Amino acid sequence: MSGDKIVVVIDRDLEDIVPGYIENRHKDIEALRKAVEEGDTETANVLGHRMKGSGAGYGFDEITEIGRHIETSAKSNDIDGVKKGVADLESYLQRVEVTYE
Repeated sequence: MSGDKIVVVIDRDLEDIVPGYIENRHKDIEALRKAVEEGDTETANVLGHRMKGSGAGYGFDEITEIGRHIETSAKSNDIDGVKKGVADLESYLQRVEVTYE
């Protein structure tokens, strides 16, 4: 992924809760790193599933896709796939810029 900003336009009604949602995804990165270190695919599966289910609802379709990748990788015991998903999530969160309408 390049270093370009990703602008996501979100409904103003979600303005109060989106920062907390993003902060929780940062916490997920740490939990996923720990899961990868420990070979804990069950935790990675749960976190990926949660992101898959919630991302689009907050306006973050890319988080849904990353979550799907993490979940699928974890179900297949593919730790390298989970690592890639973690790297993709970290890159996305560093580049995403939220605007509200």
